[in-house]
Amino acid sequence: MKATKLAIILVSAGLTVGCASKGDLEKTQQDVAALKTELSSVKSTADEALSAAQAADSKATQALNTANRTAKEVDDKLNAGFKKHMLK
Repeated sequence: MKATKLAIILVSAGLTVGCASKGDLEKTQQDVAALKTELSSVKSTADEALSAAQAADSKATQALNTANRTAKEVDDKLNAGFKKHMLK
């Protein structure tokens, strides 16, 4: 009789633990799926930020080149005017 009671208790405990483990596994799988979705969103945002940064870098390089070209033109004009004035 004691063996039967012990067997019932052990079987009940085993089923309870088994169900809890299955529930834990399902919860973990849901958490992993949610994290994958979030990771995809973060990657998309990072890709957009990288693209925007590259576009800004390109525009900044163009602006720098324009500024350097304009500065050289102004410098050349000033030097030409100075030389012309000195020759008078």
